[in-house]
Amino acid sequence: MLRDIDLNEISDGKLYGNNDMVKAGCGGCTGCSDCCKGMGSSIILDPLDVHRLCVCLGKSFYELMDEALELNVADGVILPNLKMTDTDDACFFLDDKGRCSIHACRPGICRLFPLGRFYENDSFSYFLQIHECSKKDRTKVKVRKWIGITDINRYEKYILDWHDFLKRLGEHILSPGGEEDVKKTGMYVLKTFYVQPYEEKKDFYEQFYERLQAADKSHLYS
Repeated sequence: MLRDIDLNEISDGKLYGNNDMVKAGCGGCTGCSDCCKGMGSSIILDPLDVHRLCVCLGKSFYELMDEALELNVADGVILPNLKMTDTDDACFFLDDKGRCSIHACRPGICRLFPLGRFYENDSFSYFLQIHECSKKDRTKVKVRKWIGITDINRYEKYILDWHDFLKRLGEHILSPGGEEDVKKTGMYVLKTFYVQPYEEKKDFYEQFYERLQAADKSHLYS
């Protein structure tokens, strides 16, 4: 999601790389699940997030949509996000003990928290959100260990390329006349990057970039 932010207001004023140490360690969030409640539609999922959930839970995209996901427009593009329950406004995957039931395959935004990404000059850095996590006295942990993604450099390239793709789509849709393409563009993105399953035994990133190249050739945002 694109946001105009003042890092001095929401962070410790520093930018981090994946090898840097940052005060994000929360001791396993014992007794706390505040960040899993009242999030509205803000936990937006990228294609890898959904692929990991499908594999982890043994369900299709449509099956996830029936219970745990919903669709909303983010920066002009229709994208899936985690659904909050009607009863206690908590993440669908939060169990009755206040613990994440999908922790091993949790989405990227959840892995980051309380970190965020700051995009600049065709790259991004991490920053520490100082007002979001209610845990005090957090310990230092290396960024890449905190995120817990295998092959972090490849993952970061994917995140940057996906962000760039969505940015171009959003700029086209929000341009004069482009708003007419919202539905068409949204359906294309959902079908191409989310609905169509990725083969579990093949490399996800290779499959993703094949689809990204096809999207670029389709003149989707020209």
